[in-house]
Amino acid sequence: MTSVDAPQKNDEWYKAAQQKIEQAKANKPIDKRAKNVILFVGDGMSIGTITASRIFEGQRKGMTGEEYKLNMETLPYVALSKTYNTDAQTPDSAGTASAMVSGVKTKQGIISIDDNVHRGFCNTAKGHEVKTAWEMAAEKGMSVGVVSTARITHATPATTYAHSADRDWENDSTMPNIAKNQGCVDIAQQLVSFDEGNGLQVVFGGGRREFLPTTVTDPEGKTGKRKDGRNLIQEWEQRYPEGQYVYDKKGFDQLNSDTKRAFGLFESSHMKYEADRGNDEPSIAEMTSKAIDILSKNKDGYILMVEAGRIDHAHHDTNAYRAFADTVAFDEAIKAAMDKTNQEDTLIIVTADHAHTMIMNGYSDRGNPILGLSKKNGQYNKDEFGKRYTTISYGNGVNAVNGARENPTQEQVLSPDYHQQALVKFASETHSGEDVAIFARGPEAYLFQGAVEQNYIFHVINEALDLTK
Repeated sequence: MTSVDAPQKNDEWYKAAQQKIEQAKANKPIDKRAKNVILFVGDGMSIGTITASRIFEGQRKGMTGEEYKLNMETLPYVALSKTYNTDAQTPDSAGTASAMVSGVKTKQGIISIDDNVHRGFCNTAKGHEVKTAWEMAAEKGMSVGVVSTARITHATPATTYAHSADRDWENDSTMPNIAKNQGCVDIAQQLVSFDEGNGLQVVFGGGRREFLPTTVTDPEGKTGKRKDGRNLIQEWEQRYPEGQYVYDKKGFDQLNSDTKRAFGLFESSHMKYEADRGNDEPSIAEMTSKAIDILSKNKDGYILMVEAGRIDHAHHDTNAYRAFADTVAFDEAIKAAMDKTNQEDTLIIVTADHAHTMIMNGYSDRGNPILGLSKKNGQYNKDEFGKRYTTISYGNGVNAVNGARENPTQEQVLSPDYHQQALVKFASETHSGEDVAIFARGPEAYLFQGAVEQNYIFHVINEALDLTK
């Protein structure tokens, strides 16, 4: 059969697509064991967040924005992840992250325990703990680490090293007495006592307050939350005399290739949003790069989680500017890992735990400011009542009204502190239940195909590292 001439073949869009075809054909699956695995989790990073952040960063670079490409979008293998919990259509981070690190789905609100447990009931948890890929890797002699811009005891990072019937049991003061009497242990204590293999070699994040007693003030003047009187930071230092504890950027910068073990807690609670980060704490890209430097000294390899935890918090606050800025910072961390690793021996997975109710509205012109009011042909788009609206809004959240909707101005909505309008009034915006993206490269990355259950992510990691018998 003869080919047909395409008169559009000299069009730039046509030629770019043909180049992409050639790139795809040249890409060959790497079907062998990996030495290392890095799991990047953008907390709350919905597909809409990726799209809007792409435009946001492209526009910051002087482009119209839509044509820009994030680093994560260059990874060759892509799939969709179904995020529901076993008891919830719209999930939370504890159940979703537990699925990714353990291989089984579970309920909302519980940390690396199967779904036979009732949240908050310690006595139902015993015997139902699920072993995580981080525990398995440590037992095999690999180095293990976890990095987060949230409290390091928060739901997503906690799933790698802890088992808890309630995600809120970050320190002893948040636990009911009955749970403590039944032998359950708070999440911060589990981090310090993690004893699989050689323990956790790298821990970077926020959350000093979870490790300090109420009688101790940290270097930034914040007191601890623990009521048991224990200073878990000191206990960690005593347990690991070869390790280095740091609490600010100056100490972080002094960590080097000779560092054997590092514990960095850079805020009393969560680390700052990227838009607000000063010189006193490292970026997520810097933490990722340093973690790889320390972990990669192990000839048996490593496994690392990197969580951009504050994308989620900005969405809960219906503050799209900070959500997008943190997504871009997360993407820079992915680039740092791509540059520091070899795809022949390191599996990189980028995904989200769940989505949010953020949406992109209207029929805006190409290049319209993504955080601005919607415009078509240079004129503001308006609703049936003659009011302007933004391209970005939320299904629910703080900036909803019981009555007539505000008619916003461009100056208002372009402020980094603006809270986008929402339909349903809530003090804190909720998650949403749609699928999220998976991007991957490296050994066994080609196994990400189609729409998969979220717990499948563990099974690709397992296939790559040969963790289970």
